[in-house]
Amino acid sequence: MPEDQFKTRLKIAKNKAKLNNSDKNNESKSSMGAAFKMSTELVSAVVVGTIIGFILDNWFGTKPWLILIFFFIGVITGIMNVVKSAKKMQK
Repeated sequence: MPEDQFKTRLKIAKNKAKLNNSDKNNESKSSMGAAFKMSTELVSAVVVGTIIGFILDNWFGTKPWLILIFFFIGVITGIMNVVKSAKKMQK
């Protein structure tokens, strides 16, 4: 009788361990996705800002100034997007 109880308890413990491991794996995958999303948002904002500055510089003939201005606007926008996403994830 005690051996049957032990086997039952062992089976229950193994099932609980499997459930906990699958939850942790899903959570780490979700964290990686969120980190990739935030880094992509930051990089894309900087790239878009720089491209806009480059196009406007060629159009107006003000070579480095609009590239620099829009680069920093892109950096600021990217950081604001990352902060907004982090706040949304925290809720």
